[in-house]
Amino acid sequence: MIGNLEPEESVMNENVIASRKAAAVMKTVTGKLSDVITALGWDCYDDVAIEIGGTQVSGIHQPENYNKKWAAPYGARKYNKDAFIVIKNRTCSPFEPSKPNPDLIAHHHKPEVPTIEVANQKIAIQQDEEDIRAAIKKSDDEKGYDTYSK
Repeated sequence: MIGNLEPEESVMNENVIASRKAAAVMKTVTGKLSDVITALGWDCYDDVAIEIGGTQVSGIHQPENYNKKWAAPYGARKYNKDAFIVIKNRTCSPFEPSKPNPDLIAHHHKPEVPTIEVANQKIAIQQDEEDIRAAIKKSDDEKGYDTYSK
């Protein structure tokens, strides 16, 4: 009947109610947002994106008979109670990949040991004198040099 609403009947659907609540919030936010954009010096031609932060996305594939109370299906997005709105100015933050620090050396990197070449044989400089003398003697013996009479 026109003009008579029963208590069970809904006057507005959920979308209308949600959009009216959003409009009420926007009245208070619009002035503050305008002040912030002015303070940041953004231009009307900037590429601006609006995103939602503080969300969770399920990254686990669940079996067929999973407990829906404790686990979410794969890819389901859940908005936390402290979710927030992010306004990005893509024009002011160009993408530049990070560059590796040339001064850092990986922990698994083995530095090259400096060597000297003695009689066509490379010997590490860090070896002691006895190892170097032994390498020279071995080289001399292979060539047939007389090292004992000296």
